[in-house]
Amino acid sequence: MSGKGQFPDRFKGVTVLARRFEESPFLDRYDGPDLVRGVYAGRFFPISFGDDPVEKYWTLRRKSLLFDVPEKPVKISGPDATAFLEHVLARRIETLEVGRGRYALALTPGGGIFMDGVVFRLGPDRFWYVQADGEFERWLIAHSGGFDVAISDPQSRVLQIQGPTAIEVMKAATAGAIDEGMKYFRAGIFDLGGQRLYVSRTGWTNELGFEVYTNNETDHLALWDHLVESGAPHGMEVSDTLAMNMRRIEGGILDNGADIDVTMTPFEAGLGSFVDMDKGDFIGRAALIDADRRTLLFGLTCQTCVPESGCDVLSDGDVVGRMASCAASPTLGCGIGYVRFSRRGDWVGAAVELRLPDGSLHKADVVTLPFFDQGKNIVRGLDREVPPRPT
Repeated sequence: MSGKGQFPDRFKGVTVLARRFEESPFLDRYDGPDLVRGVYAGRFFPISFGDDPVEKYWTLRRKSLLFDVPEKPVKISGPDATAFLEHVLARRIETLEVGRGRYALALTPGGGIFMDGVVFRLGPDRFWYVQADGEFERWLIAHSGGFDVAISDPQSRVLQIQGPTAIEVMKAATAGAIDEGMKYFRAGIFDLGGQRLYVSRTGWTNELGFEVYTNNETDHLALWDHLVESGAPHGMEVSDTLAMNMRRIEGGILDNGADIDVTMTPFEAGLGSFVDMDKGDFIGRAALIDADRRTLLFGLTCQTCVPESGCDVLSDGDVVGRMASCAASPTLGCGIGYVRFSRRGDWVGAAVELRLPDGSLHKADVVTLPFFDQGKNIVRGLDREVPPRPT
């Protein structure tokens, strides 16, 4: 399955005043005439280098890729940092140990999903929340009244090394300080080529991987060169984010603003396990007490087409849902995507139809997420088998 033509909108763009957004400090290492960039969390990031995304996808699944991603850490510190995060996040924070991370949602007072991301505990009263797209720093400031906390931008950029050889890459990059003993969602300070940086065992692909966080003293180009040199013997390549997007959809990772938003509760999004209703009060809790706990967001597979975002999903001729993020799955050999249903029901296993913008109808099946590796053994490093590439 070729990646050519899968992303027809990647070359549609407009001129943007660059000074309104944050430039990547790694740009000099991949800038070129075929580069297409987007803006996320107020930062430029590479959408496409002009490479075949399916070729890069298989490098991700069989070796590893280096990504320049626009995730934005926000620092929360001070005597009331823990209490404040308990107030603004739906996940329990006080039990989070130093050196650990935890996926956590921030909700609106009405119970809708405002932001998702990972909170790391760097010290007893010091945290980072690595946010998705949106003005989360200002939102935190707006809700900080009555708490002795400081909310700031640590000026950190993020690189991801993802894929089955990522551990070998990081072993080389840290002179053996990072190895198989670093478990999923653990984090710490490590020396990478003479620079001490925060590294977490996380990512956005559901492949085994790591994230490296810079600071305002980092020599970014030296870091990039060090990682590329460390990864070359292990087959690591540099990639844009198209391959990452394909893999994260396969892995059931939701994109804030595209797949989940303020009109959905965590229960409707299938994220109810990340809401700790018994921890005490938090923003949005009151609205969730009597909320329907049934899920509205599922996976969908189609053997005859790749679904398109926004297209209708029909059951017995009636529109019952619409597609969110979609992709062609190289591993499954079919079109996949997230369907958000407009009414609750026993959708898993249901046979439905997709209606594409050209009016054509295609049979499709509703499935649970993720699309494969239900136990998440790959991302946890429990399944290190390199998948064969279909011929």
